[in-house]
Amino acid sequence: MSTAKLSIGEQMLLDHYLASNAAGRVGLTAEDRREFDQRWGDVATEPGGVDYVETNAGGVPAMWLVPAGCVERKVLLCLHGGGFVSGSMYTHRRLYAHVAKQTGARALVLDYRRLPDHPHPAAAEDTEAAYRWLLSEGYERIGVVGDSAGGGLALGLAITSELSALATVVGLSAWTDMTLAGHSVGINRPTDALFGGDAPMDLDGMVDFVLGGPGRDRRDPRVSPLHGDLTRLPPTYLQVSATEMLYDDTRRVADAAPDAVRMDAFEGQEHTFQMAAGRSPVADDAVARIAAWLRDRLEVADR
Repeated sequence: MSTAKLSIGEQMLLDHYLASNAAGRVGLTAEDRREFDQRWGDVATEPGGVDYVETNAGGVPAMWLVPAGCVERKVLLCLHGGGFVSGSMYTHRRLYAHVAKQTGARALVLDYRRLPDHPHPAAAEDTEAAYRWLLSEGYERIGVVGDSAGGGLALGLAITSELSALATVVGLSAWTDMTLAGHSVGINRPTDALFGGDAPMDLDGMVDFVLGGPGRDRRDPRVSPLHGDLTRLPPTYLQVSATEMLYDDTRRVADAAPDAVRMDAFEGQEHTFQMAAGRSPVADDAVARIAAWLRDRLEVADR
């Protein structure tokens, strides 16, 4: 994060990430960590004018976010971040409610299976199941939006599903490369409060945890879409911080598929800085750009 004065939302997110960093978790029990992680979503404001309804989406727990006056037959499938360990439909409902409200379409936030009990491919399988369910429910245009690990799932779904009916994909600080080969993983460590700093997370060990053990395929495109067939991408919009460790995970996807991908890089922000929607002008600008992109691709009239 830059040394300029931070907005309330930027400061709240920075404080949360510093406490989430490896050094900040020393001495916490598993229950303490779960309770703390649930407060991640408190960084965003409550947008208002959105109804929340829990549901079952093809066997996967999920939550409908229904803005007042939203269009029918067009929908967002939203995939939360959290490294396949934390995050939930509850932590991310506010962020995606901001996106849904400004887009004018309902959103389905998925509560896919997570670690430690459910390593890959559980989350990818749940994503595919929910996508198929939305198609069976008659939704004509579907946009998939995901942040961090959820961004990787969104891109992975687009390039691996046999049902290629997606109107668009949006990724926020998407984790796209389980091989961790991006140069930014090293050079941006000092400016990444969540993954880097003086006590960086063990991302290599985290990958083994996600995949269910060492020696597994780190190039599986369902969770490592950079290594898949990116020519299958629909119109795709990616946002990322230029100073986060996963910056190259976004840049390399954009470089590999320039005809499909628009990329916006934001200076001096943290990983998934959009989580501060409603309390950060930068996050609000990012959400407005996302909503404009989605309205265009889903063919939703301007609100």
